[in-house]
Amino acid sequence: MVQTPMISCPLKQTSEVDWIQPLKGHIRSVYGEDPERYNEECATLNRLRQDMRGAGRDSAAGRDLLYRYYGQLELLDLRFPVDENHIKISFTWFDAFTHKPTSQYSLAYEKASIIFNISAVLACHAAIQNRADVKGVKVAYHSFQASAGMFTYINENFLHAPSIDLSRETVKSLISIMLAQAQEVLVEKQMAEGKPAIMLAKLASQAAFLYAQAVEGITASNVSEVVFERVWMLVTQYKSSHMASLSQYYQAMTDAEANSHGSAIARLVKAETLARDASRVASSFPSSIAPTSNLPSDTASILTDQVKRHISSIQEKLASFIKDNDFIYHQSIPNEAALSVVPKLAAAKAIPVTELYAGQDIHRIIGQDIFQRIVPIAVTESASLYDEEKAKLIRAEAEKAETANDEMAAGLDYLKLPGSLNVLKGGLDQETAVDESFRGWCEELAGHESFGRAFEQLQSDKNAISAMLDSCSRHLDTEEASCEKMRVNYGPDWTQQPSSRLNSTLRSDIRSYRGAMEEANSSDLQLLTTSRQYESDFDEMRSAGETDEADVLYQRAMIKAGGGRGRGKNAMSPGGEGNLLDDDYGEGGTSIMDQIARIEDLLKKLNLIKRDRMEVLKDLKEKVHNDDISSVLILNKKSIANHESKLFEVELEKFRSHQNRLLQTIHKQHALLKELTKAYGDLLQDKRVRSEQAKYEGFTRQRNSVLSRYKKVYQSFNDLIAGLLRAQSFYTELKDTVESLKKNVEAFVNNRKDEGSQLLDTLTERAKSGNADGQADRERERLQQLMDRMTINRTPPSRSKSSASRPPPLSHTSQNGTMYSLNGAMYVGPPPNSPPYNMVTSASQYSSQLTPSSTPGFSGYPPNGAQNPTRMAYPAGYDPMQYPYQPRSPPANQMYPPNAAYGYPQQLPPGFVPPPPPPGPPPGSQGYGHAQSSVRPNGASPPGQGDPWAGLSAWR
Repeated sequence: MVQTPMISCPLKQTSEVDWIQPLKGHIRSVYGEDPERYNEECATLNRLRQDMRGAGRDSAAGRDLLYRYYGQLELLDLRFPVDENHIKISFTWFDAFTHKPTSQYSLAYEKASIIFNISAVLACHAAIQNRADVKGVKVAYHSFQASAGMFTYINENFLHAPSIDLSRETVKSLISIMLAQAQEVLVEKQMAEGKPAIMLAKLASQAAFLYAQAVEGITASNVSEVVFERVWMLVTQYKSSHMASLSQYYQAMTDAEANSHGSAIARLVKAETLARDASRVASSFPSSIAPTSNLPSDTASILTDQVKRHISSIQEKLASFIKDNDFIYHQSIPNEAALSVVPKLAAAKAIPVTELYAGQDIHRIIGQDIFQRIVPIAVTESASLYDEEKAKLIRAEAEKAETANDEMAAGLDYLKLPGSLNVLKGGLDQETAVDESFRGWCEELAGHESFGRAFEQLQSDKNAISAMLDSCSRHLDTEEASCEKMRVNYGPDWTQQPSSRLNSTLRSDIRSYRGAMEEANSSDLQLLTTSRQYESDFDEMRSAGETDEADVLYQRAMIKAGGGRGRGKNAMSPGGEGNLLDDDYGEGGTSIMDQIARIEDLLKKLNLIKRDRMEVLKDLKEKVHNDDISSVLILNKKSIANHESKLFEVELEKFRSHQNRLLQTIHKQHALLKELTKAYGDLLQDKRVRSEQAKYEGFTRQRNSVLSRYKKVYQSFNDLIAGLLRAQSFYTELKDTVESLKKNVEAFVNNRKDEGSQLLDTLTERAKSGNADGQADRERERLQQLMDRMTINRTPPSRSKSSASRPPPLSHTSQNGTMYSLNGAMYVGPPPNSPPYNMVTSASQYSSQLTPSSTPGFSGYPPNGAQNPTRMAYPAGYDPMQYPYQPRSPPANQMYPPNAAYGYPQQLPPGFVPPPPPPGPPPGSQGYGHAQSSVRPNGASPPGQGDPWAGLSAWR
């Protein structure tokens, strides 16, 4: 039998597109990676599009190839925004009906075109199936519905169609055609199988309705522009009339079976009318059909033959029904308008895209995610939210398991199980053995010496540190006293800074270290108290550990605590009483041994339940840790937008079995604990059992008391060792620090001595220079007076301006030394004895504050080449002149005005040397005596010894 032709949609055509360069540029600019690493991925996507262009229009392979490319586009859309503002790729597609090109930069346009082609391929694949075969019928029926589903997806997700073939009216018409053809396939199958007429009538009625919708859609689409082929209109009109005729025909058969013969005759008349309408449409088919219509060339003849056979069948039935009604039933024939509408039975529906490959491995068809190495941020965020949900699940189940374990431990501890069973079974001998932790404590104390030496070493270190601090204080006090003594002796000329301003940091360090010593000493006293408190216990445990007699010490301690054997009325002797397991109470009652065995069996079951619970929890944690739904999130990104929680709930259901198993273990544990409590309570009702239980409890308290005491001793021993180690480390570091402080103090004192020595040398040199200048002036003045007396003119001698303005020399003695006038400046001579400075050459970090040049009024060091016989050379690296110092105000205890008040310059120019006296002896120098100056600085040589100008001062 020749099958009825079916309509199939033509495919859209597209031009070539390059994916490689735009994707590489986006990877470089957005993801910051080397695009060359993704050469293979870009080439694979580009090759997929090329293959899609040549996909077969009537094969399952072509459908899979298109769907694979579409699936990769969906995955690509999660990582790469392909649009006019980001990755600009122009997609050009030609309209499937008008063949007009349309170009857009939108990836949605590319995906819509691919889905359109998938629908077209599905329709073509269904149309070529052999519907005489059962498999062909199933494939055709499923493919037409899947094609309708893909067209429905276009209408629901792509609202703004850029081309006519993707417009809502066109796609809606295609949906009606595909569903009508799927319904027709089912009608054909049911007719071939001889199904009841009432079902065939309903199925045909629904097919006629769908074809009528298709006719309306095609007519509306072709109003403004011809979209569909004319033959499509003719085919849908024909099938609409033909299916309506079939519906009336089979409804007439149903009415006849229901004894409605008049109605059956009226329906057959109406069926014949509809069939003749279909025949007229079939006869209007063109002689040649365009290949673009996707219909066979003999469509017209096939439809004509079909409708002729149908009309013949109608006429035969109609003649038979009329004859039977005229001779037998005599029922009235109703008008056509009075006939009821044939009910419709919708057997074809659009298959959603998600169910297109139902029962098949979608990952095998789409393939591996090409750009899986690039993880989208949205997917990462959703996966993180799912990880949080998994973590909540694990925390909840772990908390339940931990609570169950705690309840079990608390219940057994309250019942004192399983330890109390050992008493009832005669196992107290093992309980009285030495505790292993106690033996370990004794072994750790073995070999340790007494703490006396450690405390002696600490005391030795403290004494050494105190001695060094005292030495530093004495050095600073001595230096400060010497400086102030020189200041008193030399008055304002002693310009060395006061020591109290410079040694404040050192004295503060000394005070801080003494305070630290005092605080450490209190800690040392606490350690010493602890050592004396537990010294006897330390010795006992040390001896027990060294001689391997920890058990002896343990038993001795138990006896002292009242828990030893043979002491007290509750003492437990192994042979004093019979074993409780040997007794059987009551006739026919349960013996103690049986009760204990039952309790032990319950304990074993509890332990098994606990172990099973922990294994289930461990397995659950592993499965949760390895669960990754990134691929699910990527594939369902569009469908789960803002509905991730629902997807998470579905995914978490896979762990429901583990949760139920954990819950079952908790319920079993509760039941077993109740049973164990009851069984143990029954066991304790016996008086002897209660007596033995009381003995065991007393023994346990005594053992805990002994272990607690020696544990405290052991902890004190460890604390002592740790405290002594910290103390030794502290005093070692403090000793090093104080030694460094001592070196700094010595360097400070030595530098101050050097500075004072230099200042003393400077004052001595000044005194010598001033004395020589004064003697030369007086000799010149007296020589001038002598010459004036020897002149012929007796003009009174006139003093020079400089001589007249020079004040007469003054001389008086103060408590600070001898004060004298030299060149108009007041000087105070040094005291008879030299200051107690030892010339040292050490330098320290304080030298920058103690250089002689830093003192106010100091005129500088002697010129280059000048030697100071009273001062030793400075060590390498120490040069006081390289630290300039700004003059400061005089100290508060200075009683003299600044040097400038006496006419003495604040600072002599560097290299200044007083001028020598005139060469040669003055006339008349022989035979005149020279009066000694009443004031002479200490260390200056008296005049007249090697001075050629001696005696001139006596000329008047």
